[in-house]
Amino acid sequence: MRSRIDWKYALALELTDPGFDFSVLCEFRARLVADHGEHLVFDALVRRLIECGLLKPHGRYRTDSTDVLAAVRTINRLEGVGEMLRAALNDLATVAPAWLRTQVREDWSDRYSRRVEDHRLPKTEAARRTLAEQIGSDGHQLLAALYEPTTPPWLRERPAVQCLRQYWVQQFYVADDKVTWRTPADLPPAGLRAHTPYDPDSRYANRRTTGWHGDKVHLTETCDEGAPHFITHVVTTSATVPDLSMTVPIHEALATRGLLPHRHYLDAGYIDAGIRVCSTRDFHVAPVSPVRPNSNWQSKVPGGYTIDAFTIDWENRKVRCPQGQLNTTWKPGKDMQGNDVLEITFGHAICRRCPSRALCTHAPSASRRITVRPQPEHEATQKARREQQNEGWQADYARRAGIEGTLSQGTRAFELRKCRYFGLAKISLGSPCGHGHELGPGLRLAFRPATCKNAPLTLRNRV
Repeated sequence: MRSRIDWKYALALELTDPGFDFSVLCEFRARLVADHGEHLVFDALVRRLIECGLLKPHGRYRTDSTDVLAAVRTINRLEGVGEMLRAALNDLATVAPAWLRTQVREDWSDRYSRRVEDHRLPKTEAARRTLAEQIGSDGHQLLAALYEPTTPPWLRERPAVQCLRQYWVQQFYVADDKVTWRTPADLPPAGLRAHTPYDPDSRYANRRTTGWHGDKVHLTETCDEGAPHFITHVVTTSATVPDLSMTVPIHEALATRGLLPHRHYLDAGYIDAGIRVCSTRDFHVAPVSPVRPNSNWQSKVPGGYTIDAFTIDWENRKVRCPQGQLNTTWKPGKDMQGNDVLEITFGHAICRRCPSRALCTHAPSASRRITVRPQPEHEATQKARREQQNEGWQADYARRAGIEGTLSQGTRAFELRKCRYFGLAKISLGSPCGHGHELGPGLRLAFRPATCKNAPLTLRNRV
């Protein structure tokens, strides 16, 4: 407002108008977060594109995700426990200074008046452990005081206090009335641990060789030939949420807008057998995604008896092996991910005498056992595995690669990978237009024309 003459002209303000205080925007953003209004402008723009005939259902879509870095420093465990306690003390000093004055000791001011990284930390492992347990003892003392019956209950409900309590459970334990720092092997998984008091929602995650603290954003865009490619859905999640768990919510959101695609191009991380069946059955969407190849040793041996070599009679619960023998058991079960499976076993006596045993199993004496998904999922996987061997399928799936250009455009031009705020709710507020596209100078919608695969453009619609 102070620097943009066009805004002053549009709002009929004097050229010397100082604009509004930044706190007004903070309050506005807080109201949007509280009322779940992060998609208001984005949905309005999508509806307008539908009215203009630029967006149509039953087209071709593609989806992928990229990491979003939290707006926090990367600190080690010792710095983390010190900063966590310092943040809680600062919060209590703001809301209850009189109560806190009766609880702190004189030496706390020396340890927690400045950021922990500003101190000269010990170099040896023993000294660092001693300092960590001293901080842990101080934090334990503060938490004990907060949970005293005479302490006002609302103090222990402060977000900074709750974050401190959770972090202390993860980092320390009490043994023989002594607060002890946990060893790295005794810590919870990194995806469950908070790493900073200022953004407790951020989590550590890794994807192949890349690790980061923060969140993850999923973009879905159209990819029909001869038409502009519009982003139709954006969602931000915690970094630890797997892509696999987002496919169905994305389809549900697209169904709400009436924009379900006919073919949806996804990488292998978004699809398993159950989602492949669910997408086709419940949403009438054909997912186009590679199926992981059969990795059993039988597939690497010429003539090996893979699952494809067995004939399954689903109605009678019978399986016939390549040698013509039938199974003896058919038992429902669960795999390590909790999916329904069928565990099928053949007779021991028959398998021991089988002349092709070396092509079927390496077990010294046990019979062959196979594990398959229920019929719809098994058949969908086998069909997809056969289809992806065709050259036509490979050329069609190449459409998915275009989403990488959109992610690159968002990252390079609009700072999609950098968070501006703390907390998943506020980060999600920036996501519908990209983290760098706020309701300020204008709303920007990224698209890539179908005639240009490598040069992303930007359509800017002034609000």
